[in-house]
Amino acid sequence: MSISIERSRRDGLRAMARRRLGPALALALLGAGLSACTSEQFQKGYILPNGALEQIPIGASQDQVLIVMGTPSTVATLNGEVFYYISQRAERPVAFMPQKVVDQRVIAIYFDQNRQVRRIANYGMQDGKIFDFISRTTPTSGQEMSYLAPLFRLISFR
Repeated sequence: MSISIERSRRDGLRAMARRRLGPALALALLGAGLSACTSEQFQKGYILPNGALEQIPIGASQDQVLIVMGTPSTVATLNGEVFYYISQRAERPVAFMPQKVVDQRVIAIYFDQNRQVRRIANYGMQDGKIFDFISRTTPTSGQEMSYLAPLFRLISFR
């Protein structure tokens, strides 16, 4: 008789453990499923190091710019040389959704004929127009604008 009492006690403990394990297992599976649905961010192109632009004063040499910023994404010659550093940040809220472009930047460093920094611009999109976040202006039409517009079209997904 003591064997049957012992067996029923063991069976009762197993049943209780299963009842407690069921909700815990369900929560673990739910947590794993939801973690796959968290948002993701994607950085493409040049990643601007913190404080890099502050290390490049007007009048700095082209070599100093290369040391601080690294190799540019592309180079142009507009009344002197211009280094362009191109980047794009996109995100998607759920793992299976398409990416949405959140920010596009083109950092332009303009040099004079002596290869000294003449001007620095940080172009991005604001209200659908190319905007310089350093001088807080929209570039006017001309050589510079005709070069920037295709760069933004090239890096956008639309």
